Amino acid sequence: MGMPVTVEVVGATDSALHERVFDWFDAVDCRFSPFRTDSEVSEINRNGGERARCSGEMAEVLDLAERTRRETGGYFDIRRPDGAVDPSGIVKGWAILKAARILDGAGAHGFFVDAGGDVQSSGRNGEGREWSVGIRNPFASGEIVKVVYPRGRGVATSGNYARGQHIYDPYRPEKAMDEVVSLTVIGPDVLEADRFATAAFAMGRDGIAFIESRAGLEGYLIDRDGMATMTSGFEEFLAG
Repeated sequence: MGMPVTVEVVGATDSALHERVFDWFDAVDCRFSPFRTDSEVSEINRNGGERARCSGEMAEVLDLAERTRRETGGYFDIRRPDGAVDPSGIVKGWAILKAARILDGAGAHGFFVDAGGDVQSSGRNGEGREWSVGIRNPFASGEIVKVVYPRGRGVATSGNYARGQHIYDPYRPEKAMDEVVSLTVIGPDVLEADRFATAAFAMGRDGIAFIESRAGLEGYLIDRDGMATMTSGFEEFLAG
């Protein structure tokens, strides 16, 4: 779905393991990409959103999206203003977590999976240190404003600065999403971080308070004026 994917496995000698992970991401793209005319999502949209004969994986993602919609008061919605289904806001975290489980199931205890800036890691890196994730400066792409140490948790960042206006407020779809430029969420795993980061970004400035209210989540918001706001427990992840 147009996102770079990086997979690092500490001490990996079996190239087939990497191939399994990248084959998985290829399969996700083939099934879920709204940009491919031959994807299952595109087929669903051609059928007016009908999901009666959808695959098990598609049903899993659609059910998860509906649960997230309810849990966020409707701020997460995979239906675009034109009515088309676009699961991109949730399938990335779901796919990364599944990839991490492939690695874990193969006995890899030190790994780092990054797809489009959302990350799931485990164990330590090749130097025996904790994995770290940089939060990019949305106003200067070559700069890092914070470095976090997730310690096995997931990290996801939502924003419009890299891909343009692709996140919208479901209650006011015509409104420009310009109050917030970046919102990074740390969650129990990358799926939890990803699904709530998308919804919180759609809430605008209120999104950081929403993240604060959710047990197990921490967040770091940068607004259009360059001011940062973090949740009460976020600082715990800034020390390596």
